[in-house]
Amino acid sequence: MITKQLVTQLAEERIKDRDERIFIVALSISSTNVIRLEIDKTEGSVSIEDCVSVSRNIEHNLDREAVDFELHVSSAGLDKPLRVHQQYVKNVGRGLDVVLNTKAKTTGTLVEVTDKDIVLERSEKQQIEGKKKKELVVIQERIAFDHINEAKIVISFK
Repeated sequence: MITKQLVTQLAEERIKDRDERIFIVALSISSTNVIRLEIDKTEGSVSIEDCVSVSRNIEHNLDREAVDFELHVSSAGLDKPLRVHQQYVKNVGRGLDVVLNTKAKTTGTLVEVTDKDIVLERSEKQQIEGKKKKELVVIQERIAFDHINEAKIVISFK
């Protein structure tokens, strides 16, 4: 039987040898032994060589004679939601779309990440008392991780 613990151990062995900036984002093993492993890097992006190296270490240390399996190792991808703390830290300074557990949505630049929450910053025009015109005001919003349903990077081609 293939376990998450074994696959994680094999992946982390190769990560330690190859590049300690790589981290595991998600691991799933289906009932038909389809193994899906997503990795990311704290700095830069995951290369094809990173995926191949981790994949080979897992594949070479699992016995196909004992149990048949299918293995997929890939990078986390920009279009997928952030799932682990390290991804938030990596993306400080980037735009983020956040859907809260209440289904409310908010967008802003990720400016801070702590163990418990994130801080988004956005600018909006607001009426200031005593002024005729609305002025641009910077608003910071602190959001606890347990209130976040989904957070995605805002992809911009500016």
